[in-house]
Amino acid sequence: MADITERLRAACAALLVVAAAAACDTEAQFAPSLPPAAGFRVDDGVLKLWTGTPCQGVIGMRLIFDSGTKQSTQQEWTAPKPGVQVERMDLLRSGEGSPPDSGGPLQVRTPLPAGYDWTKASSIVFSVDGPKANGARADVAQVLRESAQHPADSYLFGRQGWMTASDVQRENQKTFLTICTPDPD
Repeated sequence: MADITERLRAACAALLVVAAAAACDTEAQFAPSLPPAAGFRVDDGVLKLWTGTPCQGVIGMRLIFDSGTKQSTQQEWTAPKPGVQVERMDLLRSGEGSPPDSGGPLQVRTPLPAGYDWTKASSIVFSVDGPKANGARADVAQVLRESAQHPADSYLFGRQGWMTASDVQRENQKTFLTICTPDPD
């Protein structure tokens, strides 16, 4: 009987270790094999986006500031089906955050709240709807602080740093994924 109790305790302990290890796994079940990124920079007070590679069939875009906090707020754009190609876009002006006039099929559906100053946010999360894509995150203070230090054709791609077109072409699918690049794994 004592032998059965000891085996039962050992099995429970092993099960507890396995459950604890599984609970500590920080990778999302469907996370891409490489970190996704989109490029951001600020020129003349305008927040600019570069997806790195074209995103085809975009029917919506979302820019969330301070995601997951009480200060979280977002701006959303929409486009009619079958969607549009997005690669480079002026997103917001500093100050009131009013969007530059895109004049294209992507139109602001949900603007930032009146008086919201996105330059005071700590982070940006960007995502697109339509094509299979990953979201990207950037540090607002870093984008604001470093943009003037880099050439106009260079964008901050999250942890990847400041990249030009040749950098993105060389590193995409090797060290990171642009948001609309399929996962190679």
